[in-house]
Amino acid sequence: MSVTKKDVAYIAELARLKFGDTEMETMTVELNNILHYIDKLNEVDTEGVQPLSSIHDESNVLRADIEKTSISTDQVLLNAPDRQDRFFKVPKVIG
Repeated sequence: MSVTKKDVAYIAELARLKFGDTEMETMTVELNNILHYIDKLNEVDTEGVQPLSSIHDESNVLRADIEKTSISTDQVLLNAPDRQDRFFKVPKVIG
């Protein structure tokens, strides 16, 4: 399979990209190199190879879910530079 400049122009249009002539040529070569590499990968014999979701055999190590008491709202608000009722008061960010 080979990619032409027409193919690259179509893909660029779909992605809303604009390429100059030099960039179009570069993208055509690079996409063809990628497809050539994929063709090489397709030639590899993978018969009997189990699919992997990860290269590691580790599984999640989870801690026990132990209920603990939490600090109160008043204790949390002691760290607030400014507060209003039960809430942190911060400067307005959105105009």
